[in-house]
Amino acid sequence: MGAGRNGGRAARRHPTCRRHARVSHLESPEPRPCVRAGAPRRAGSSARLAARALCERDSLAQLSIRSRGSDRRGRRPGGGLRRRIGARRRVVPSHWREPVGPAARQYSLRTVGERVRHSGIRAVTRRVRVLQVVHKLDYGGLERLVGAIVRLLPAERFESHILTLSDFGRFAEGLAAHAQLHQHRSVPHLSMLWPRGLIRTIRALAPDAVHTHSGVWYKASLAARRAGVRRLVHTDHGRPYPDSLKDRLLDGLAARRTDVIVAVSDALRRQMAETLVPRPSRIRVVVNGIDTRRFQPRAVNGSLRGELGLPVGAPVIGSIGRLDPIKGYDVMLQAFALLRARWRVEEGAAPTLLLVGDGPERARLAALIEREGLCDATRLVGWREDVEQVYPVFDVFSLSSWSEGTSLGLLEAMSCGVCPVVTAVGGSPAALGEHLQHRLVPPGDPAALADAWRDALTDDRRRAGDATMARRRVEQAFGVEAMVREYARIYSEEL
Repeated sequence: MGAGRNGGRAARRHPTCRRHARVSHLESPEPRPCVRAGAPRRAGSSARLAARALCERDSLAQLSIRSRGSDRRGRRPGGGLRRRIGARRRVVPSHWREPVGPAARQYSLRTVGERVRHSGIRAVTRRVRVLQVVHKLDYGGLERLVGAIVRLLPAERFESHILTLSDFGRFAEGLAAHAQLHQHRSVPHLSMLWPRGLIRTIRALAPDAVHTHSGVWYKASLAARRAGVRRLVHTDHGRPYPDSLKDRLLDGLAARRTDVIVAVSDALRRQMAETLVPRPSRIRVVVNGIDTRRFQPRAVNGSLRGELGLPVGAPVIGSIGRLDPIKGYDVMLQAFALLRARWRVEEGAAPTLLLVGDGPERARLAALIEREGLCDATRLVGWREDVEQVYPVFDVFSLSSWSEGTSLGLLEAMSCGVCPVVTAVGGSPAALGEHLQHRLVPPGDPAALADAWRDALTDDRRRAGDATMARRRVEQAFGVEAMVREYARIYSEEL
């Protein structure tokens, strides 16, 4: 045996021995996995290493390559440790990850193995892998926003994944064509202390960026950091005011390990800066956006009115969203009972209330409708996928929420040319703009809400003008394309 050109012992040659990295685009005949020199391979190490961006490493000339014929510690049958290339130990994942974007380098493979003679290989730009983490994919504003992001992110630049920490939900069916869906379930309370299974799942997916959403921030951020994810983004879609002590504690801890915190309204940004985030400069405002081509004014579908059980000629007050306590639907029902009691015959047919959505409050709301004697005038129809057809049926769209971020239901209704009447909470005043502030009511006040409905329904001319103004407002400030561009910029920063 003679000395190698780097001063070590020459490797024993064998007709079937090809020492090379596992690089798919080199078209090597039988790629072998790459491991750390002089150390045993451990389960999960490949996934853990894949979370690192390749641009952190110097070059392939400094990598230690495991070749055919060596044992797990890198020893050859007749000799000691195999020769390491370069002065320092280097690690590469067993599945190749090309460098990201402008950080990509030129890699020469001339020193990798005797039979691999490639040099001057041009840098390959790979897509940024983004993992969205949500609790469940049901029909709600949060889930619709996640769906818009994965549908509209440029496929040539981003690879989208969605991880649910519960059931997939009904909204998942429409997303499978745009993102890879994953599911992880864990022990609810124990996993908050140490989400071991979630850490393994994220390591296996090896994302470049993890984007968490309301409801999973603490657990998902802890798991992402333990898994070695470089970029952690969180979007807060709305929070009660004031925050509970538990939320302030857990979300405050999560905020300290999050790179970028997105608030969907300026009011929400101010609330989080005051109570949660020690460095408010990390909070950015990215307002929600909607597809104004899908949600646009259109003629009322008469057959749809019949399908929904709406009386002919009766004005319709409607709301679409998740039936959740924070939405204050019990206040809406109390206000509707007051409106019906005060409605005069000369004002025309009495209004009908149409609630579209589902959630934990549905059974309680159904009982409240019966107790208030509103069964003949209220329709509780569950989720519908054709909501863009339902909005034009409304004469007034209403929210009675106790708290809001920036309601997608409100933006969709305004985009469809429906007059809004909503509570003055969260991002709703900013969504309406300066010309529609008279359509705001204080939260928790059924009488004020009933009076606002009456004003809108009895003044057709002003209601139509406000509907036109609402459409114009959404076109100017709440397009979905601008929202997705901002998220794409956030994902790509510092990668």
